[in-house]
Amino acid sequence: MAKVYNVYRVDYRTKTKVPIGTVVERRKSPRGYNNPIGLVKLARTLYGQSVEDQLRIVVGDVYRA
Repeated sequence: MAKVYNVYRVDYRTKTKVPIGTVVERRKSPRGYNNPIGLVKLARTLYGQSVEDQLRIVVGDVYRA
């Protein structure tokens, strides 16, 4: 059972989140404390186009379990 997390690009000027894609958690055992950190790193490498752009990418809530 994979969990799917929404990935957003944050616009700090207007304080809005723009959805840009998803990241799938495929591990069978929980990651524990490192779960959010690992998912953000994965999302930034997949969707970030530059270093500045990577800093604006965040991972949101699970939308399907």
